[in-house]
Amino acid sequence: MELLDFDIIILGSGLAGMRAALQAAKASNGKLRIALVSKLHAMRSHSVSAEGGISGVLYPGENGDSADLHAYDTIKGSDYLADQNAVKILVDHAPEEIKLFNNLGVPWNRNRNGKIELRAFGGMSVNRTAFAADKTGFFMLNTLYDNLLSFKNIEIFHEHVATKLLLKGGSFAGVTAIDMATGNMKAFISRAGIIATGGFGRAYGFTTTGYSSTGDGIALAYKEGLPLKDMEFVQFHPTALVPSGILITEAARGEGGYLLNSKGERFMKNYAPSVMELAPRDIVSRAEITEINEGRGIKDKKYGDLAYVHLDLRHLGEEKIDEKLPMIKEISMKMLGLNPAKDLIPVRPAVHFTMGGIDTDINGKAANGLWAAGECGCVSVHGSNRLGSNSLSQCVIWGRITGNAAAQLAIKSKAPAAPKTEIEREEKRIDALFERKSGENPYEIRSKLWQTMDNNVNVYRDSKSMRSAKSILAGLAEKYKKIAIDDKSRVYNTNFRDALEIENTLLLAQVVTEAALARKESRGAHARKEFPKRDDKNWLKHTIARKAGNQIRLAYSPVVITKWKPKERKY
Repeated sequence: MELLDFDIIILGSGLAGMRAALQAAKASNGKLRIALVSKLHAMRSHSVSAEGGISGVLYPGENGDSADLHAYDTIKGSDYLADQNAVKILVDHAPEEIKLFNNLGVPWNRNRNGKIELRAFGGMSVNRTAFAADKTGFFMLNTLYDNLLSFKNIEIFHEHVATKLLLKGGSFAGVTAIDMATGNMKAFISRAGIIATGGFGRAYGFTTTGYSSTGDGIALAYKEGLPLKDMEFVQFHPTALVPSGILITEAARGEGGYLLNSKGERFMKNYAPSVMELAPRDIVSRAEITEINEGRGIKDKKYGDLAYVHLDLRHLGEEKIDEKLPMIKEISMKMLGLNPAKDLIPVRPAVHFTMGGIDTDINGKAANGLWAAGECGCVSVHGSNRLGSNSLSQCVIWGRITGNAAAQLAIKSKAPAAPKTEIEREEKRIDALFERKSGENPYEIRSKLWQTMDNNVNVYRDSKSMRSAKSILAGLAEKYKKIAIDDKSRVYNTNFRDALEIENTLLLAQVVTEAALARKESRGAHARKEFPKRDDKNWLKHTIARKAGNQIRLAYSPVVITKWKPKERKY
């Protein structure tokens, strides 16, 4: 196995990972050697799919907006499970990050006065989401990537799949990875590490996320004994295109789109009368499923077996759609042959974001020498429900924070010795997987995993369904131990890569189910049929999950409340 020495290793090349690399390079004046390791080509990281925008109070006082109001909206949206000291960091630093990206070259939409334009998003009291049409993530990531290329001390390792997190005495020492282009294994040894690998939406079948969103960094951390936080809180986005699950950005409703049931009614008047379609995502998703379950959904065989509701953008007009929502028009026309200026769009809730992740402190620190940034790290700024457009703010802010912290540590610390025993053991594990001649088909396991999570741990949850899911997942985990890889080649072996990802999603699905079964209340994205009310007396606390042999051990930690006391959530 090839050994590579770096000062900082960043695992993941989305907005959080690239922002961390930029900050670490600047903080060290270009002196530290930084490895950005991505299982994809870096510009194909899932951040590129973010559509609607990034939140921040760019113009305090306008429309009554302030950092305090942004914080309150975020905390209320989180159903009071967000740590309020983390939220303060988010709202205080979001504007400067948007301005930084403006200086780096992001082509923000602007109003007639040349100011960055802000659009409405669900749960936000006023317009505070900056955007670049409906391709915000693409433009932000592309801009970061272009800027990183100017740093000689940053080396980007495209298409390197991480297989193990290396810890020595509880401190970070590096990662092992397979170079997809050659099939060779590499051990990246480093003084500091940042995990920025995103969420695990692909633990479900019907999801807006790409096939790469398999929670690899979260699973690698969990396997090494690091705790995970609030894993039961999985966000469903209300407007996923049927039948593909492709995201139809919340900006479509922010620009004035309606949701209609089979009777042509704007049904959100019955669930969130003051904000209608711009209620937080958990409320809109439950409303849609309620409409469907009560017989007011729509079914059309040409769109598959899933019932749905309609998204109506026709009244916006072609000109506004072309200016503000061009990609939504392109997606609708390419996938379904529907023009949103003339046709109703079939949508329903799909898994979109995972609020839970690696348990970190307020600065993203997960262990000695190791940080987590972006969706894979739970600081916790989103609590039980994330407001749309807060995710990109989280990614770049904690990318900056962790990049700076990792640089400071790397500057003053000594390089660790390579943990040779762990590296050799990992190499033997990978070789054994290739050498196994017959066994279970990993794709059949994945198919059953998706079916189980879609059916049993969805928008509405109940004990019977989740217990069934727990049993099925345990059986799948036993089957996984006996999988076989049909493709025995080492070069660009996507069969092998998929098998590793399936193990990660299966493991995280088990943690989600265990934590969801234990939380006997409804809060944010976690809606229990038997416990329909929020229970602050017993459940105003974070769930902490640790690996204990083959078992999942749950514990709890308090929510940080500094200013806003929990109260009933009404919209």
